This record gives sequence, structure tokens and C-alpha cells, in this order.
Amino acid sequence: MGDSTHDAGVLRGVGPRLRQLRLEREATLTDLAEETGISVSTLSRLESGQRKPTLELLLPLARAHRVALDELVDAPETGDPRIRSKPVVRHGRTFISLTKRPGGLQSFKMVMPVERDPQPTLQTHEGYEWLYVLSGRIRLLLGTRDLTLEPGEVVEFDTRTPHWIGNPGPSPAEVLAIFGPQGERMHVRS
Repeated sequence: MGDSTHDAGVLRGVGPRLRQLRLEREATLTDLAEETGISVSTLSRLESGQRKPTLELLLPLARAHRVALDELVDAPETGDPRIRSKPVVRHGRTFISLTKRPGGLQSFKMVMPVERDPQPTLQTHEGYEWLYVLSGRIRLLLGTRDLTLEPGEVVEFDTRTPHWIGNPGPSPAEVLAIFGPQGERMHVRS
């Protein structure tokens, strides 16, 4: 099947998907029009396939239905989803990126060697950080607090608070870290 034929098929499927999502939410066209600012007649024509979906129409609809744009249009997968990042070593610590796209929340696996007689220097910067200790132990100086975190423990903090992270030993530590440069907070549901 040619690309244009495939694209036309994908676009034809958007209307029924929009209708299904709206009905699952038990929303009327009027409800959706109020939520998105798109007229009832335009929404009706989109759902019936009489109007071609455009990005300007699909973005507010994806937000209203709380689905990714790809899911809304049932876009085909693009490329290999696996992340094959190369480890980067900084200041003796190994960082392995776990996210592909730039900007927004970034996740890393961090391997920290034991630090003998560290000279902690508290730092601040914009952002928000979430750490989960996989193995080993880490020491976190956060403002006036001095915390030792064991495997399975989690910490979340505003990086504008003076902080320092180190490994008191006795073995290397592995940590999952999520960093939000604009101060995005992470939420873990249990």
C-alpha cells in the first residue's frame, strides 16, 4: 500500500475514534465543544468523516480526551522504540540516559562509585529531582538535612534547595534519577 493510500486510511479512522472516545467519556458534542472551543458542527463533521482532521483541531481534542496525539490518530509506530544510549562518565559517575527525546523530564540510571573522604559542596540549580536507590547507599545533603538512603528508598526535592549527593560505601550505588529542568514534579502512585 502506498504512503498516501495508507495516510488516507489513517485519516478515515480518526472520526470513528473521536466518536468512540467521546462516548466512552459520556460527553455530548456540546460538552466537547465547550471544553475545546471547537463548534458542535465541526465536531459532528469530524466524527462523521465529512471534515478532514487538522492539527489545530486534533490537539485540543487529544487534550480533552486525555490521550496522546498518536493514539488519537492511531499513528503507526515509527522506528525502534528501544533506547540505546551510550554511558557517559562525569566526575567518576556513570550516567545512562533512559529517555530519548530532549527537553522536559529526563530519566537516568546513575552508577556512583564509593567516595572516600568526600568534600561535599552544596549546589543549587533550577529543576526538580526524584531519586530511587536500586543498590548500594547514597548520602544526600539537602539544606540542613543529612540523609542516608538505602535500596528501595525514594527522595524527591526542589533543586533550588542546596544539595549534594554522594556514595558513602561500602559498594558502588545504582540509582534511578528523574530530573525536571523546569521544576516538573514527579508523581508515583502506589
